[in-house]
Amino acid sequence: MTPTLPRANDAPTKLPAAAYDIACVRCGRLAAFLAEVRSKHASYFCRPVAPFGDPAARLVIVGLAPGMHGANATGRPFTGDYAGLLLYETLYEFGFSNHPESLGAADDLQLTGARITNAVKCLPPGNKPLPEEIRNCNGYLAAELSVLPEGGAILALGRIGHEAVLRALSLRARDFAFAHGAVHELPRRVRLFDSYHCSRYNANTGRITPAMFKSVFRAVARHLKRERAGERAA
Repeated sequence: MTPTLPRANDAPTKLPAAAYDIACVRCGRLAAFLAEVRSKHASYFCRPVAPFGDPAARLVIVGLAPGMHGANATGRPFTGDYAGLLLYETLYEFGFSNHPESLGAADDLQLTGARITNAVKCLPPGNKPLPEEIRNCNGYLAAELSVLPEGGAILALGRIGHEAVLRALSLRARDFAFAHGAVHELPRRVRLFDSYHCSRYNANTGRITPAMFKSVFRAVARHLKRERAGERAA
């Protein structure tokens, strides 16, 4: 198991306020859909889902959006649905968390050196946000990535997460093509790592396997370890 990565000495103790707004209703379609879901599932969170993890993270994982009966229900990214199973198991294996699974917002799970967020903070109908909704939400991601330390890493789960990261960093998508296992050099020695999303559909169709997913994490861990040691990755 890779040792838990220490926090940076100059890292923030909390994220900027601009990284999250629990009362956001910028997207009328999404706000209306959340109200509809809340009427059917009164116990569900049904609000924009905040990033979860270490404010001082050197690794930021960017997914697509909350799942209907997952993060939208529990209020924690990748918690309560299939997609979170492989993600949290892998975070634990590589020393980023104290437990291999996320049971709910009230458990004692902690992430160290890593944080999970989404390109879109609200549940979209059919799990398919519109381009305008992705743009509306991008300012939150930009604020969050503004505190990523030099030499850090971003893991994009899927093409939408990948493109949202580039937009948040004011980089051109055509210069950084998405592909599973691709690694992109960004400003400030930050590296963007791409992976297919760890969704049930991708797992069931064989598009992604645990071995494929953990191979990407292995590359992330190597990068962060070299940066910590003051080396420059080849």
